[in-house]
Order: sequence, then structure tokens, then C-alpha cells
Amino acid sequence: MITRLSKDLDARTQYKLLAASIIPRAIAWITTLDENGHVNLAPFSFFSGVSNQKPLLSIAIIRDHGQPKDTAANLLATGEGVIHLVTTETAAQMNMTAASLPAGESEVATAGLHLTASTAVAAPSLQEALVRLEVKLYQHVPIEIAGAIATDLFILEVVAFQFDPSVFDPATAHLDVAALAPLARLAGPQYATLGPLFSMTRPDHSSLS
Repeated sequence: MITRLSKDLDARTQYKLLAASIIPRAIAWITTLDENGHVNLAPFSFFSGVSNQKPLLSIAIIRDHGQPKDTAANLLATGEGVIHLVTTETAAQMNMTAASLPAGESEVATAGLHLTASTAVAAPSLQEALVRLEVKLYQHVPIEIAGAIATDLFILEVVAFQFDPSVFDPATAHLDVAALAPLARLAGPQYATLGPLFSMTRPDHSSLS
């Protein structure tokens, strides 16, 4: 095994190794509103589920030179947003929205996307997304390193689930992942799609005794 002690690594290398190790990762493509009502759209892949007792998600947003990114600032200011799952069909548009734009320019317009009203939050949703999770801020956990906030960790509560009929069966609450064709984040410029699917039955306790 090749070993690297984290204490010997700079922040860039630590990020590179984390991003390469925790794979594949779903991408949270999130719309938020600033205090003036302007829409921001950006993708984040340090994203996961937290609980099913409450429908909670987590998104970690690394600060830029000590300042919260627009999405983080908007979540703190308004307490809500909409997370969209990225598919192979929207991959190129998602990539366009990762760029830093000058103030006043819209990522939505630049990527040729369209907005639609959400159900339970003021932040609008993307028409092109097949899965939309409307969220409200449940908890903000500032991650401090050497006395300064390095990352804004958000625990977000899903207040409305939106599924396109082409990928969701309301009778069974079953999401057709093959039809969804979700995009996964790897490391660097690499992404992945779903390969062959397979199932396994979990063993019960009696079979392990």
C-alpha cells in the first residue's frame, strides 16, 4: 500500500485525494435566490443524505479565500433552495454553470436553461431537471481550520420532492434510475454514468449465526 499522512499534505492535495477516493458522487445542482431576488445556479459534489427520520441532506461548500460562495451566502440569507439531480442529458449545461461569472450575469441564461416556479420555496426550479428536491436550511455547521471558517456545511431538509413522470412511478414510489441516467462526479474533469445494474439481498441475522 502507498501511504500518505494527511499532516504532510497541503489542502489542494488533500482535496485531490478525497475527490479521487469518495467515488462516484451524486451532484447537487442547486438554485438559490440572493436577497435581491437574483437566481444563482451552481453544482456541488460533496453532497449526501443524512437521515430518513427527517428527509435531510448535506452539502459542503468550500469557501473561496475565506469568503462564502454565492450559494452558501444565499442559503444563509434566505434559508432555502432547490437541489436538482444532474443527468447525462444535462451534463454539458451543468459544466457551464460551474464557471465563475461576473456580477449580474445569470448561469441559467448562459447555459440555456429555463426556470419554473417551485412548490414550497421561493427559489425557482430548473425545467430541464427530472428530479428536484426543494429544501430549507435545517442546520449550518461552519467548519473551522486554524481559527478561520474553511467550509460551510449545510444540513438541508427536503420539504417537497418533484419527479418527472418519465422516471417515477407514483403507485410504487419507485425511481427508474436507468431512465434517469444520473451523472456521477469522479476526480478532476472526470465523470461517470451508470453501468450494468445488479441486486443483492441483505442477509438476515439468523444466516450469520
